[in-house]
Amino acid sequence: AAALLAAAAPAWAQQYPAKPVRFIAPFPPGGTSDILCRIIGQKLTEFWGQQVVVDSRPGAAGSVGTEIAAKATSDGYTLLLGNLTPVAINPIIYPKLGYDTLRDFTPVTLVAAAPQLMVVHPSVPAKSVKEFIAHAASKPGALNFGTGGSGTLAHLGGEMFKTLTGVKMVHISYKGTILSINDLIAGQIQVVFSDMPISLPHAKTGRLRALAVTGAKPTPLVPGMPTVAESVPGFVLENWWGVLVPKGVPPAIVGRLNTEIARALAQADVKERYSNLGIEPITSTSPELGALIKSETAKYARVIKDSGAKFE
Repeated sequence: AAALLAAAAPAWAQQYPAKPVRFIAPFPPGGTSDILCRIIGQKLTEFWGQQVVVDSRPGAAGSVGTEIAAKATSDGYTLLLGNLTPVAINPIIYPKLGYDTLRDFTPVTLVAAAPQLMVVHPSVPAKSVKEFIAHAASKPGALNFGTGGSGTLAHLGGEMFKTLTGVKMVHISYKGTILSINDLIAGQIQVVFSDMPISLPHAKTGRLRALAVTGAKPTPLVPGMPTVAESVPGFVLENWWGVLVPKGVPPAIVGRLNTEIARALAQADVKERYSNLGIEPITSTSPELGALIKSETAKYARVIKDSGAKFE
């Protein structure tokens, strides 16, 4: 019987999908996860002739949507677009989380990577990171930094910035980065360490001012933009996004998803859309994504300990 099942697995994978596929974005509509789900989902729909439906389930720094995906049926018809925060950071911060990434998911592939962008409201009298540090130091506790939720990469970035520079800023938590950017544009807060797809378009139009990228080195995604690390040694903040499925999805389907998503990211129009958003298309094997999750969890456990940050 086992031999017959093994022989049938490739044929089963070729028949997949036989019905619409749900693609969960665990952050609000208009955010980076939602945008990536729609780009990739559109291509998979074209390839398969089956609808890939984006399901935005924001809340608790991505934990709500991630838990929904973890508890879905293991048949390949629920995909999760996870990123660093809900996949690797939240399990460190929240001991009563309704999922365990390594226990409850099978990694499929990476799909994107990018540094964050440090952006301020134009009223902030700083045109460089050094000028921002001086301004913040002159007004201890008066500046607010917004994030997409307690424990998100942007939150850890803000806490790391405070630790490394000694400035005092107040954390303002939102239910998604796009909501913090909306308030930054309105002048309600002063600075955000943001996903580039959300903030870069506003920086280009002058509604926000970009000070630096948060990668270890400058990126061709934003030519000429300095890094935060040039002014704050040791400050590196880089995000990534990957597709995961509930544990128990047949390996043949995981393999087909990996192949088809890589095919989608190789399309010229997808590469152009990624470039315009300020993110890099990147793929991996399932084990490579699993290894990345483990290493990033260890890395940010140290960051959290060093910062002494409190999480709600």
